[in-house]
Amino acid sequence: MDFCRTPDPEYKPISSPIFYLCLMSEFLEQDIKFLPGVGPQRAELLKKELKIFTFNDLLYYFPYKYIDRTKFYKISEVTSTMSYIQLKGTILRFETSGEGLKQRLIAHFSDNSGVMELLWFQGIKWAKENIRTHVEYIVFGKPSVFGGKLNMVHPELEPAENKPVSTGIFQAFYNTTEKMKQKFMTSKALNKFQFNLSALIEGKIYESLPPTLISKLKLMSLPMALRQVHFPENPNLLKNALFRLKFEELFFIQLKILSLKHKRESSFKGFVFSQVGYNLNTFFNNYLPFELTNAQKKVIKEIRKDMGSGKQMNRLLQGDVGSGKTLVALMTALIAFDNGFQVSLMAPTEILAIQHYNSIKKMTDGLGIKIALLTGSTRIAKRTEIHKHLEDGSLQLLIGTHALIEDKVNFRKLGLVIVDEQHRFGVAQRAKLWKKNEFTPPHVLVMTATPIPRTLAMTVYGDLDVSVIDELPPGRKPIQTMHYHENRRKQVYDFMRDQVEAGRQVYVVYPLIKESEKLDLKNVENGFELLKQVFARYSISMVHGKMKSSDKEAEMNLFKEGKTQIMVATTVIEVGVDVPNASVMIIESAERFGLSQLHQLRGRVGRGAEQSYCLLMSSYKISNESRKRLETMVRTNDGFEIAEVDMQLRGPGDLEGTQQSGIGFTLKIANLGRDGEILQHARNQASDLLDNDPRLEKQENQILVYNLLKMKNTEFNWSSIS
Repeated sequence: MDFCRTPDPEYKPISSPIFYLCLMSEFLEQDIKFLPGVGPQRAELLKKELKIFTFNDLLYYFPYKYIDRTKFYKISEVTSTMSYIQLKGTILRFETSGEGLKQRLIAHFSDNSGVMELLWFQGIKWAKENIRTHVEYIVFGKPSVFGGKLNMVHPELEPAENKPVSTGIFQAFYNTTEKMKQKFMTSKALNKFQFNLSALIEGKIYESLPPTLISKLKLMSLPMALRQVHFPENPNLLKNALFRLKFEELFFIQLKILSLKHKRESSFKGFVFSQVGYNLNTFFNNYLPFELTNAQKKVIKEIRKDMGSGKQMNRLLQGDVGSGKTLVALMTALIAFDNGFQVSLMAPTEILAIQHYNSIKKMTDGLGIKIALLTGSTRIAKRTEIHKHLEDGSLQLLIGTHALIEDKVNFRKLGLVIVDEQHRFGVAQRAKLWKKNEFTPPHVLVMTATPIPRTLAMTVYGDLDVSVIDELPPGRKPIQTMHYHENRRKQVYDFMRDQVEAGRQVYVVYPLIKESEKLDLKNVENGFELLKQVFARYSISMVHGKMKSSDKEAEMNLFKEGKTQIMVATTVIEVGVDVPNASVMIIESAERFGLSQLHQLRGRVGRGAEQSYCLLMSSYKISNESRKRLETMVRTNDGFEIAEVDMQLRGPGDLEGTQQSGIGFTLKIANLGRDGEILQHARNQASDLLDNDPRLEKQENQILVYNLLKMKNTEFNWSSIS
């Protein structure tokens, strides 16, 4: 329902909160060019650089930090290590230095305690025309050292007699871009735009949450919160405003996720897998490769309960590399076979699909299960045969890549869909597999070896039931991880040689395929040539993404079969290579990799009974963030701890899976790395509210329905398709 165009007949238009929300929405959707002080040219810059198109976009463009503007420093107190500070004084004189592009303007600024230079490399003409000598200014900026002298580059200046655009002790700071700064569209300009907007919207902002929820949680009102977040009057009001806005943002996401989950569970029935018969029992008693861990037993129990409930299973299975997810997936498939259903297993790469096919074929050899492999490389005659056996029901398990979602692939009775490394598939791709059944959807088990932080799991996968395998199979030893700089390369080579002599195999991973003029990083091709010289006695394989599939597979097989001792590769081996005899992982230019990628690469070793090692090679000059990543890798093997650190360092938007998830939301103020408690609180409140009003039919909750409808809709109902 469009509440604004088709109001609920039960509402009296003038008294309805929806009526006022519609008026507010209409007002805030005005083009940003109509805001006093903006105009067409600045509006184009705001639209292009910050995606600010309307009044509403500006209102919800929040500051990234706040500076206390009540404190003034003396020049004699200033050091180059300080952050942003304020000074008050006068400019004694100007001088210019250099010519053309290297020209700079220098202002000698004094406050009677000393003199420091103010520097401009851009906007020199404007500064000369608008800044006067012997006028008292408030100067704001970050101290630095240039040419051996203390200075401040491109400071903000405000005549001391002018009242700053602020209602309290803090000034808000907004992110801008270089293009904006060149046009004098600084944080200060955005601050003025917000000030002009605040005057226009006075009395025009209405509540977006039900009064009962606001009262229950003692939340600051929305108009007050928006005012305080841009123009905070004191620390306590700012804290309450931030909580209100973060809570609301996370609450609506959780309300959408949980209401869709509730709708799915009430709308879709699932196949009832009531039988545990010959296949599972025979496999468990005679074919089990190793004793199940307690974590695996717990997960299988959760899955069996789901599949016997009469509801469609939608479960996410998380487990670190080597934790035994494939075995759990196989046992789930065996339950489907025992109940007369077919199963599909989709993997993101041909390498991983082939590995699943080989390992499952090996584990079930003798059970009489018909299994086939379908990838882009499968020949036409084989494809035709697979299609025929799928449709007549004689083919029980089809393992493959994106080829599984082709229209020609039709199952007779698909009961279970397993998706591995599911973050690598888009929602539309998963939906095609899910729709292979015309009426009743199959049970869905999605797996990932990328540990997902709790807060991200509640958001990206909040509609799924989550199972975690947090134990390694017995006999596995923790991988020892060490960090080395270039000056210890000989020591690393000696270690590699000792390991190969002991019968082990070694991976060496590089960030690039070819040498790059722009990036001073190690690359596969040069590395391959160098290692052939250093280890002339040994055979070396090379694999990278630009190779033909057949060539990659041939090289991989040589390494798997032990015919080559060293595998030189890019991150193409991050997923899908299982060589228990490989005990050493060398990662070159390790500072260039993300934490989750480093952890995935490390997981390629440690798959056998021997002690395994991961050696991280880096240059001396690395950023603090890179150093923290490498220190984390050395300190812990816990994938979930690594995932939490990764999210704190990079933010959730950069983590694998969030862009492919299909959720279609962007957090404007909340941060999943820091606001876990608020997220849990928001989820609890959303859950309680839906328990009392599952379809949001109560009049007081119509305001929530209105806001949910305003949230960006995605092409597919991602809640239904995992």
